[in-house]
Amino acid sequence: MTIRVLIVEDSVIFQTVLKNIFNTSPDIEVAGIARDGLEALALIPQLDPDVICTDFHMPKMDGLEFTKQVMLHYPRPILVISVSVQTDQRHRIFELLEAGAVDIFPKPRGSADPESQINHLRLINKIKILAGVKVFRKLTPQASLKSDFLPNTQQQTPGKNTSEIKIIAIGTSTGGPQALQTIFASLPANFSVPIVCVQHISHGFLDGLIQWLSLTSGLPIEIALSGITPQPGKIYFPPEKKHLELNSQGQFVCSDSPPLGGHRPAVDVTFKSVARIYASNAIAVLLTGMGKDGAAGMQMIRQAGGLTIAQDRETSIIFGMPKEAIELGAVQHILPLPEITPFIIQKSTSI
Repeated sequence: MTIRVLIVEDSVIFQTVLKNIFNTSPDIEVAGIARDGLEALALIPQLDPDVICTDFHMPKMDGLEFTKQVMLHYPRPILVISVSVQTDQRHRIFELLEAGAVDIFPKPRGSADPESQINHLRLINKIKILAGVKVFRKLTPQASLKSDFLPNTQQQTPGKNTSEIKIIAIGTSTGGPQALQTIFASLPANFSVPIVCVQHISHGFLDGLIQWLSLTSGLPIEIALSGITPQPGKIYFPPEKKHLELNSQGQFVCSDSPPLGGHRPAVDVTFKSVARIYASNAIAVLLTGMGKDGAAGMQMIRQAGGLTIAQDRETSIIFGMPKEAIELGAVQHILPLPEITPFIIQKSTSI
């Protein structure tokens, strides 16, 4: 089935670049092109696109207001395709995710060099992923009132509920920024366990993500540096295009090792080092995202005696990474997003 895409972009040059990229895929049809959000809103009822690609900065109606209107009247997957903005404004791009957009992708170049061609294929794959996303809604604490536990959750791994929690490791991909905002905003300012988070994100957007998350987080968020020991009550992200591990002294090690499963940073790399260093003193969480990154690492954490949690299907934008870990037998608790933070707090302070 052909995926119908509506391009919302005020630059004629980028309109052409995007149209040419999508035309290379037999699975994608450019249903229409709009120069701004206002024009796009008038086209949606006529074209009924499966996926909308929108810029942020546009005349008449910008991407943020457009996203709000789409979610209100014509809810469907929105991919924000934009350039990194000025340093002090980078967080604003993530306001579109808060409004209901699914993901962010950097504006591609129209050149034929190998790096650009790889980026074009990633964009096409992103469109195919978003076309399969069916449910769009703001996640609230009322989304679910009942925890969903695996049938074998009572088969306790030795030590996992009796050890002091010294680190929390989180992995996520598509839909992750929105999920992380929910989790971080719910943590108390006196939370005393360090958090290491690996988010698959396009190059150039990490600083903006951290700025945006910091607006609602009671805990400081920063980029991890090699040689630094995780500090209580701080949230760390790996640098862009770097794997993040912990050495035997418990210090961060950022590396340029080859991508794992196409990812650098990779959740599995971080999770496996957490399993080796922290064992039963760790909590691992896998949130919404496509693919299987993190499943093998989470299994190692569970085997080492750590506590493992996966976001449930109902509150995941993409139930890929959690599903892979569940099927591998790596997950002890499946929880709706609003219940993950209270569960973490309970387990981290129950000793």
